[in-house]
Amino acid sequence: MASSPQSPGRLLRRLRVPAAAAAVLALGVAGAPAASGDAGAAPAAECGTDGFCEDFESQTGTEPSGRWSFTAPDCSGTGTAAIDTSVAHSGSTSLRVDGGGGYCNHAFAGTTLDEVPAGSPLYVRFWVRHTTPLPAQHVTFLAMEDANDGARDLRMGGQNEALQWNRESDDATLPEQSPAGVALSAPLPTDTWACLEFEIDPAAGHLTTWLDGEPVEGLAVDGEPTQDIDSQWLSRGDWSPGLVDLRLGWESYGGDSDTLWFDDVAVGTTRTGC
Repeated sequence: MASSPQSPGRLLRRLRVPAAAAAVLALGVAGAPAASGDAGAAPAAECGTDGFCEDFESQTGTEPSGRWSFTAPDCSGTGTAAIDTSVAHSGSTSLRVDGGGGYCNHAFAGTTLDEVPAGSPLYVRFWVRHTTPLPAQHVTFLAMEDANDGARDLRMGGQNEALQWNRESDDATLPEQSPAGVALSAPLPTDTWACLEFEIDPAAGHLTTWLDGEPVEGLAVDGEPTQDIDSQWLSRGDWSPGLVDLRLGWESYGGDSDTLWFDDVAVGTTRTGC
């Protein structure tokens, strides 16, 4: 089971951290890839409907701006989220997150999901590159506030060295963190761009996840409890999320750190693909 401390004063999550707290790194830190994109990297897929696409090419400074803003729910430390022009999946710009270890190192760039009609299926596609394998302890690199679950987060990240979903309100995980459940997930490759996609259908209470275009068996909720996958997730009853924002970044519930880049985000009511 993931360990995710609950901090008091969740209402503070919406407060933006001053720009100085997001002050950024020198781009091109030692060990970071020196060139934009990978050799032969695919261009960004076309945008879907009733949503938005973001390739970060219109960003003009190091601090996320426009529809994106730096946020550090609960507490912040040394973690940063910045616009990077040294590494990109397409074009020349991406969002870079230097995620520190420890619970008070939250660092995200977030935006609303206002363009997506309430109750509609939500499709999200993004490309991510990171430097450190997913650890044994619980980490998060994507979070969305669920208005139908006490404004707690639905979180995507990793545990036991594999991708997982986690529900903040009751700490349910997808897949279950049994050896059989973890084996039905997948690691997130390092030092290369990976395409992550997911669909959440609030009416049906379903969730589907794809890694590089292939569905991940252990990262799916289909409404029928399956041992080692979604039986814990569905044990509470009907799941019908009302998601209001999208945040890309880093939370660590142990001492694990990572450097990540995000690019070519697509949000809508139809699948965009990789």
